[in-house]
Amino acid sequence: MTDELEALKDWIGKSDTAEERAGAFRMQGLAALLDKKAVPQEGDPVNPMGHWCYFTPRVPATEIGTDGHPARGGFMPPVPLPRRMFGGFRATHYRPLIIGEMVQREARITDVQIKQGSTGTLVICTVRNSFRGENGIAIEEDHDYIYRDNPPTNANDSSGGSGKTPAAPNDHAWSKKITPDPVMLFRYSAVTFNGHRIHYDRKYVTEVEGYPALIVHGPLIATLLLELALDNNPGRTVHKFDFQARAPLFDDAPFTVAGKPTKDGCSLWSTTPAGTYSARATTVFA
Repeated sequence: MTDELEALKDWIGKSDTAEERAGAFRMQGLAALLDKKAVPQEGDPVNPMGHWCYFTPRVPATEIGTDGHPARGGFMPPVPLPRRMFGGFRATHYRPLIIGEMVQREARITDVQIKQGSTGTLVICTVRNSFRGENGIAIEEDHDYIYRDNPPTNANDSSGGSGKTPAAPNDHAWSKKITPDPVMLFRYSAVTFNGHRIHYDRKYVTEVEGYPALIVHGPLIATLLLELALDNNPGRTVHKFDFQARAPLFDDAPFTVAGKPTKDGCSLWSTTPAGTYSARATTVFA
């Protein structure tokens, strides 16, 4: 398989462009999911994590893979490892997108890494996304997508193959308890048009991929962390936001999002029920 994996590096430099109107419907759905009372309207800023609700893959049903994602190949390299997950991102916000404006997105594969982890072979694919509105560049970000093998038969993988993660700190200035459930996960899958079965198909996620329960979306965790930062710093806007997933969260127990101020912004983290890191993030305010 080594030669097959090395050939995936041929995808570096591949790009895809698209244009879409930043409609109000998706921002209204995201606001409802986040329990916001104000209803976004045309002319309002897009939620700083709301651009992920646009430009979602909309392939025909016959081109969907067994995991609910588009079948391998096409823009993303055809990685021959069954499990896909969101590893993290590094984003720079120059100005907000506006609901109602036309937005152009360019996606470019900038790196494909093959690594050996504690659970076997990993492939990490990095994609740079640039979003331009009617007044120029708005957001640039690098996303890491991680591919790995399934766990051994009958294994129950609560770490997602990430191994043991360190204990999260207790020195937060703000924290919020989140109780995930299938409705929350379905609504986020719907507003982002995400067909990945690990978020809604309990039989698939437990029996095929070996996880103990439905998995909370990594981008949803990032959104909840940034919401915590902005709710506790009214009037501030985000300039940089970096997020790294460390271990999955599941719908079978509450988790916590927490944070504290730093010189330029915030340090943020999500905590598993066991008190260890699920994700870490930093913000720099404009």
